[in-house]
Amino acid sequence: MARNLIAALALGLFSLTVTACNTVEGAGEDLQSVSRDVDDAT
Repeated sequence: MARNLIAALALGLFSLTVTACNTVEGAGEDLQSVSRDVDDAT
């Protein structure tokens, strides 16, 4: 249950950061940040 909640929150944060970034480089950095957060949470 907690893992699903973390995944849902990470997906929500990811979608917000992708819509906020203006460049492909920024999207890559955002993706790395989200993946690190998910790794830390699990």
